[in-house]
Amino acid sequence: MSDRVIEFLDVGTPPDGRAIAVQASSGGAPGVVWLGGFKSDMMGTKAEALAAWAKKAGRACVRFDYSGHGESKGLFTDGTIGRWLEESFAVFERFCRGPQVLVGSSMGGWLALLLARELKHRPAPAHLAGMVLIAPAVDFTEALMWKNFPPAVKHEVEAKGVWIRPSQYDPEGYPITKRLIEEGRSHLLLGGMIETGCPVRILQGALDPDVPWTHAVELVSRLAQDDVVLTLVKDGDHRLSRPEDIERLIYAVQEL
Repeated sequence: MSDRVIEFLDVGTPPDGRAIAVQASSGGAPGVVWLGGFKSDMMGTKAEALAAWAKKAGRACVRFDYSGHGESKGLFTDGTIGRWLEESFAVFERFCRGPQVLVGSSMGGWLALLLARELKHRPAPAHLAGMVLIAPAVDFTEALMWKNFPPAVKHEVEAKGVWIRPSQYDPEGYPITKRLIEEGRSHLLLGGMIETGCPVRILQGALDPDVPWTHAVELVSRLAQDDVVLTLVKDGDHRLSRPEDIERLIYAVQEL
């Protein structure tokens, strides 16, 4: 989009403070809030398409980069689920008013569910009207990473504190830290029931190599009290960024 205005929100206290880059546009309610994925940023294809739709529809839209991502400050290797959740809540509290639809992609899907739980215990000037989750990587640090790591990788994480995971999205790979894995265990959701208190729409690619479609089915089984619709895209990959995938995303958001 051509009219980008980036604001910075200070989160945390020294020496752990970091400036979080936020792009917020005004509009009607319900507004939409974008929660991006692991190692992605708010200028990606889906985030840009969502912001363009919100502008055309006259809806408020908020998107931001986690610390160590995009234009936000901080080191990626300092990142943990709890740290990024703290930033998500701070942005939601500062920039959102009234009903909101959370749109979480991959790791952002996990953070959306954690944010919903957080909002039940901490007052905020906004509340949830619904959420759209794209290939939600709930509990990924444990269920999709640690449990599947071979012994040699686990040993490297334990001994060196970090392992560089090869990635088709980045030739330099993704650093997976011991801190990320261990801290993530404080935020696991799939061991019990999950109650968001709002409608949930899930878009999942059947050919996703990173988050298996069976993972999304397991998540649905944990959302027993909510209005949940799972859309399985037969030829879809992890990113679900093709024009037809974007169309499904916008339709799901419009429905809520």
